[in-house]
Amino acid sequence: MTGLAQQFLFASAPDSWGVLDYPGPSWEQSYEKMLDEMVEAGYTGTELGPYGYFPTDPDVLRAQLEKRKLKLLGSFVPVKVGDLNAEKEVIERIRKVGDLLSKLKAPFLVLADDQTPGRNAFSGRSNDPACPKLDAAQWKHVGKIVAAAEKVSQQFGLDLVFHPHVATYVETSEECEKFFDATSHTGIGLCLDTGHAVYAQADAVKEAEKYKSKLRLVHIKDCDQKVLTEARKNKWTFEEAIEQKVFTIIGQGNIDFQAFFRTLQKNNYSGWMVVEQDVKFDAVTIPPAESIAESLKYLRGVVSGLENSGAAAR
Repeated sequence: MTGLAQQFLFASAPDSWGVLDYPGPSWEQSYEKMLDEMVEAGYTGTELGPYGYFPTDPDVLRAQLEKRKLKLLGSFVPVKVGDLNAEKEVIERIRKVGDLLSKLKAPFLVLADDQTPGRNAFSGRSNDPACPKLDAAQWKHVGKIVAAAEKVSQQFGLDLVFHPHVATYVETSEECEKFFDATSHTGIGLCLDTGHAVYAQADAVKEAEKYKSKLRLVHIKDCDQKVLTEARKNKWTFEEAIEQKVFTIIGQGNIDFQAFFRTLQKNNYSGWMVVEQDVKFDAVTIPPAESIAESLKYLRGVVSGLENSGAAAR
């Protein structure tokens, strides 16, 4: 690999196969087949997915990854960052996941607020006056819990990054600003998810520019604006919107990835991008193996176009 192809590294994740955060039918899929399909599509890394879906024995998982030459990047860990009574539970969960990640030499722990029914009822509509928000005491607690999470992450040699997420108390651009204000005494970075940003009425390109000094990991999703408009109009939950295919194969939605990658290139972003298409496990029309391959083909085309335009400019 040379140039931008070496600068932008692409990984996949189990959520593109509809693997949910808790055990159920989606967990009955063969993880070995999933890893094979990632490699066949051209990916060189994967996230862990929900703890327990992949083997939690580090020796077993290491062997599966190494024989496919896949790098484990980290794990998405949703916790109740604003719950004043959940600190022990939060730290225990981070410690459990962090221990496995460190044994497999993964670089990241991706922290997010946990979804709540109250916020899920206002997914993508946080401007509604009835939408619940964190109060001053809870935002202060966010700063405390992130500092504690960072300390644990550092013990395991992990880079702690935060993922603003739909249906949580840190969803919107404004809430993301409040989060980084509350955690300014820590070194936590940003994991920007392009699809979640658009769902939350933000601009993924502007968010990448705003947080260029904190951006350390990227989740790539594409969003169908027509479905998203229906989701807001009909007050769908996040899961209902996913079932209606609010997230598409990359390049088939409305996100301007040419502009997004130009911004990353300008700001010298270098590293991993996790390509995701959240789907409902039993409601897919295109097999995940095909959708992730098509997504990567599109993204490589975007990167190649940037490289060619740069060469022409020189």
